[in-house]
Amino acid sequence: MELIDGYPASMRESIAMVERTRPARLGQTFPAMSLEERRALLLGHHPDYQADAKRPLSFGPSKGLLLNHELADLFEARPLVRPNLDLSKIDADVDLLVIGGGGAGTVAAIWAVQSGLDPARVLIATKLRHGDSNSTMAQGGIQAADRPEDSPVQHFLDVMGGGHFTNRPDLVRALVSDAPLIIQWHERLGVMYDKDSQGRFVENPGGGTSRNRMHSARDYTGLEIMRVLRDEARNLGIRVVEFAPAIELVCDETGAVAGAVLLNLETRRYHIVRAAATVLTTGGLGRVHIQRFPTTNHYGATGDGLVLAYRVGAELVDLDAVQYHPTGAAFPAQMAGLLITEKVRGLGAQPLNRLGEQFVFPLEPRDVEAAAFIRECGERGLGVPTPHGICGVWLDAPMVDLIHGPGTIRNALPAMYRMYTRFGIDMTRDPILVFPTLHYQNGGVAADEHGATSVPGLFVAGEVMGGIHGKNRLMGNSLLDFNVFGRRAGIAAAHYARAHRPGRLSLAHVAEYERMLREAGIETARTAPRILPDYRGKEALERYLDVPV
Repeated sequence: MELIDGYPASMRESIAMVERTRPARLGQTFPAMSLEERRALLLGHHPDYQADAKRPLSFGPSKGLLLNHELADLFEARPLVRPNLDLSKIDADVDLLVIGGGGAGTVAAIWAVQSGLDPARVLIATKLRHGDSNSTMAQGGIQAADRPEDSPVQHFLDVMGGGHFTNRPDLVRALVSDAPLIIQWHERLGVMYDKDSQGRFVENPGGGTSRNRMHSARDYTGLEIMRVLRDEARNLGIRVVEFAPAIELVCDETGAVAGAVLLNLETRRYHIVRAAATVLTTGGLGRVHIQRFPTTNHYGATGDGLVLAYRVGAELVDLDAVQYHPTGAAFPAQMAGLLITEKVRGLGAQPLNRLGEQFVFPLEPRDVEAAAFIRECGERGLGVPTPHGICGVWLDAPMVDLIHGPGTIRNALPAMYRMYTRFGIDMTRDPILVFPTLHYQNGGVAADEHGATSVPGLFVAGEVMGGIHGKNRLMGNSLLDFNVFGRRAGIAAAHYARAHRPGRLSLAHVAEYERMLREAGIETARTAPRILPDYRGKEALERYLDVPV
């Protein structure tokens, strides 16, 4: 395949049409959709509404909840440990066990120590390395209403509208109220957010937002935040055990969560941790590849925390909705599914079909934007085909420099620029090809505004927690929610740990779960949690090519 500046000749023909229409598009504003238009588009083209893609959960506290088959398979699977596992040998006895070493877990541990727990009595157990998480991979920014022309009330309305008003208002209230406090805390810790020459925050728009409130650190915001959070955890002396995922929670004789069984990925040995309080911060499920979509998620995002919490009786919420980020890379094939931050559209890049026509407002809420891309590639037949069989739409990146001045892309999107130049594509001169990619969980474990679940001793924060975003999350609210609810859960768990001591450890809930499986008529060799994805016999690119449009 002969490439011309990174693209084959067949795609260059479409790029020429993009270039011809660009001058006229510079002075045009594409209209946003009405609520009725958005709803019709979602019902017709968004994967969440695809017929036969889901089934109701057949048992447990959230029986009847519609789930994608891939997710339902995780719940309708056998535990990895048997109920008679010997729990008499305690390998670690702590006040607080944090399961997950991404953003939410690190924030929870920090604030538990700030609330008075001895750092030597706080333990972070993480599947991979400390910081290997979706938090680190986040690019675009974090929302906070901290300008005179903005307010937490306006932020609240945006979040509720973006979630189709299915969000839990008490959680959204906590999210937007704490946002300015989180930015101030980050500033004290040393997060280097983008600022103008006067030292004021540079705040950009995001899809579905009515104000510019996106705080960014160029296009590696999550990495910058995690840099300082990990440093703070280390400076406080918080213990971290790596490559040790939790494969089962343990309870005491009262039914309260009292720690977990960890699996050492190197030795394959079990380790028992007893804890007065447990915070579950295991992140998302992208590596389950729902409906065969590729994903932006890190390697360990296999939905473990959902399964662990459900087995001890926690309720689930909004897991019928999964977020597909509209702009996953579609060319070159080596980048298929990788995130192209919404910040590119926020800076002015327009989505175009193969004729160089803009077909959707660039900053619709993510589910609406993704559905429009899928419609263009499917029903309308105006997507851009690639030699690899992937279809996508153009994101006219050169618009960014034309609108804001030469050098904007290299300055505001340096990681993105470098990523494409590795494959001979200069996004300051040529558009980039994108297609929706599995990005965020939306729902999760039900909890109150302090991260407390219905199960005593169990708290949740971050992507594993549901109810905040309803059926669709807006850009910049995931980095915010892991900070807000990581902090709240850490404080609440510290208070709980000081007032409660765990009793005799038990896995009676495992026996009960297996009983429910039998009574539901589920006979399976599947086990859960998944721990790590298995790509043997089916490569990630092949998954991408299977996506129905």
